[in-house]
Amino acid sequence: MKATVITIGDEILIGQIVDTNTASIARKLNNVGITIIEKVSVGDTREEIVATVERAMERSEVVIITGGLGPTKDDITKHTLASIFNSELCYNETEGEHVRMLLERRGIAFTDLNRAQAMLPECCTVLHNAHGTAPGMWFDTECGGVVIALPGVPFEMEHLMEDEVVPRLKA
Repeated sequence: MKATVITIGDEILIGQIVDTNTASIARKLNNVGITIIEKVSVGDTREEIVATVERAMERSEVVIITGGLGPTKDDITKHTLASIFNSELCYNETEGEHVRMLLERRGIAFTDLNRAQAMLPECCTVLHNAHGTAPGMWFDTECGGVVIALPGVPFEMEHLMEDEVVPRLKA
């Protein structure tokens, strides 16, 4: 099985942060016999994300995306994936409650911006992020592959890979 890893974020392209996610994902996929054929970093633009994801879906059975799932205006990955898969964003009660409880424990108010974390494409399988506020998303493609979107925060991404993604890929 072939995989492509896509990291999204202007902060990666300008060298503000170092992409450690790709190396971590590569190790985990290699351990289960999945070969990475390409890794790509793109900025926070809809056109670049669409073109890169569509090309990756043509070349790989597994496409893993990290970044752009947060609540700020430059975090457009979730909206772009909803568009690619012709899906509406819907409020997920379970994830909304998780975000509210997580913020409450930290003494942070639950605002509309935080509520937006639970707005997810209707067509995806939600990957619960027990360690943060941005859930992962699993999309089945028409040609039998998968597109998986994970948060860019390395700690959260690693837990989702271990707890949700690798077991699903092995199955």
